[in-house]
Amino acid sequence: MNYWLVKSEPAAYSWDTFVRDGGTDWTGVRNFQARNFLQQMQPGDLVLYYHSVTDKQVVGVAEVTAPAAPDATAEAGSGWVAVHLRPQQLLARPVSLAQIKQDERLNQIGLLRQSRLSVMALRPEEFDTLLELGSA
Repeated sequence: MNYWLVKSEPAAYSWDTFVRDGGTDWTGVRNFQARNFLQQMQPGDLVLYYHSVTDKQVVGVAEVTAPAAPDATAEAGSGWVAVHLRPQQLLARPVSLAQIKQDERLNQIGLLRQSRLSVMALRPEEFDTLLELGSA
């Protein structure tokens, strides 16, 4: 199993909307590195859902339910892909960017090193640390 983090502005597509929808195709990614991460995702992989821009916090856990397929919002043959995600659980406590920056165990996390990337891989220990910080 692999672990990932995806970012969305809550005004554009919030965790609450994601839960209400019961899942979504993660479309609209137009960065090559983020696309490569989407291509690596497999069903069963776990994904942390991060509210960017205004909230700046990890709010929930999702699961990849289908591997990468052509992104329906992209021009046919463009090579852009999307995966299907399903919400799994809301964190008991959101994990803020400030908390992440203060935790030495997370000093190499992609969220800090490549802050503009919307899809990124997480090491298992980073995923576990974020879950720990988000538990009651």
